[in-house]
Amino acid sequence: MEAVGDVAFRLDPSGLIRAASQRTQRAFGGQSLTGCALPALAADADQAALRAALVAAGSAAEPVLVEARLRPAGRETWYELRVGLLPGGRELLAVGRDMSAQRATEQRLRHMATHDALTDLPNRLLLSDRIRMVIANARRSGQGFCVATVGLDGFKKVNDGLGHPVGDAVLRQAAVRLRAALRDSDTLARVGGDEFVAVLPGTFTADQIRLVSGRLLAALQPPFEVDGHAIYLGASVGVAIYPDHAEDDIRLLALADAAMGRAKETGKGRAVVYSMRTSGPPQHDISLEAAMFQAVREGEFLLYYQPIVSSRTRRIEGFETLMRWKHPTLGMVPPVRFIPIAETNGLINLLGAWALKAAMVQLRQFEDVAKRELYISVNISPRQFRNDRFLDVLDDALAFSGLPGGKLVLEITEGTLMVDPVHAEAILTKMAERSARIAIDDFGTGYSSLAYLKRFPISVLKIDRAFIKDLPASTKDAAICNAVLDLAKHLGLSVVAEGVETEEQLAYVESRGCDYVQGYLTGKPMPAHVALAALKENLYTELLPDELRAGLT
Repeated sequence: MEAVGDVAFRLDPSGLIRAASQRTQRAFGGQSLTGCALPALAADADQAALRAALVAAGSAAEPVLVEARLRPAGRETWYELRVGLLPGGRELLAVGRDMSAQRATEQRLRHMATHDALTDLPNRLLLSDRIRMVIANARRSGQGFCVATVGLDGFKKVNDGLGHPVGDAVLRQAAVRLRAALRDSDTLARVGGDEFVAVLPGTFTADQIRLVSGRLLAALQPPFEVDGHAIYLGASVGVAIYPDHAEDDIRLLALADAAMGRAKETGKGRAVVYSMRTSGPPQHDISLEAAMFQAVREGEFLLYYQPIVSSRTRRIEGFETLMRWKHPTLGMVPPVRFIPIAETNGLINLLGAWALKAAMVQLRQFEDVAKRELYISVNISPRQFRNDRFLDVLDDALAFSGLPGGKLVLEITEGTLMVDPVHAEAILTKMAERSARIAIDDFGTGYSSLAYLKRFPISVLKIDRAFIKDLPASTKDAAICNAVLDLAKHLGLSVVAEGVETEEQLAYVESRGCDYVQGYLTGKPMPAHVALAALKENLYTELLPDELRAGLT
């Protein structure tokens, strides 16, 4: 007994101690343990498990293992006890190993796995678990809650200008301030960089959110004092509400982050509650991204075509090609959700190349049905335009379809051109050499630099729907449209008015010399077979008043 274990007991079958090693007695303060019941030396919560182990050991061929907290010298210490029968079967031997160091190491490792090393706040792993717990409670109680993402404004200048040690000190101070601004029932986590997340049970009304977000912003307004530096930062806050905005931890965090991004975009130093209208979808949705790659393999992407119609004759002159995604369970996924993700991961290059080739092949069928020449308009994304192989993709599409470049209009936004004007000029010139026409999409909403109209080989301007929707009542929109049309006339450019939805709008732009219109009045985006039917029946010309239709024949 003296040679084995940190503690050792000889017991009768009921668990009474008949003898204990000297080392054991010293651990228990030198008191005599003879006659005591071994389970009585354990913590209350562990006594039942210890009694069960003693009973099992009395009839087991092999020793029984049990972990229990014994209380030597008044303090609880974890022991691993091995209990077995002694020869003769009349007594039990219990040998224990002190597990304190191992338990402390395990606890430290668990803490490290679930907490941020810099601030000691919960990390993303523990945060997700806490949110799931709050969701479970909210479902039982029927009471909502919110998740708030807090991002420091201008933190990069601290690391760049003063070094990372100073930046780390600022983050530690920020963590202390934010924690002090919250209730004990709230969770504050650091999820990386200068971003913190607060989970606020029971906080879901506008007034409650305004109060809490105000406290969070106020906590970070005073200067941070580090190594003699007074550092002013401030913060932006984004809020997502359960269950109004989402019902799972991943989505809540994504939407709160999107709202925080909106707060930074619109001035910083403010709190924004998530809104699909203003914040849009989260910038990156991993699950949706995975579904997109699957969609490519399964052929779920398809092309729709919106008629581009002559404003005078209302005859279809061409189609704009629009990409759609028909998911088997989500239905039609809006382009605003999947296009930004495709831009980020590079999938847009593959999708764009397919759309260009498929649209030009479809144009041949449109012309066969219409018995006249048409053109097809295809949107080119910023990433496509910057890709080194874009001209090769264009050549492949022209060669595969067998159509001349003059039947193709490539739509590019102003912003895409102005990121790198030198590169843009070189690429546009080579596109023009292939006779492809260049259209500026959403004209007037980007840089609106008139210099590029002179510098680049542009053929078409598309007036953004924002300037059309309030015509003819809006004098400001009318002035803008008139200016664009006058400018295009003098530069020899065609103009397409987007978003035309009423007869009054069409009459106005036609009277001002606008060549073409595009919008719900003359045709929504439609599958290819519907577009073929519209061409076959001359559908949009049939919408003309009788006296005007007679004048065209």
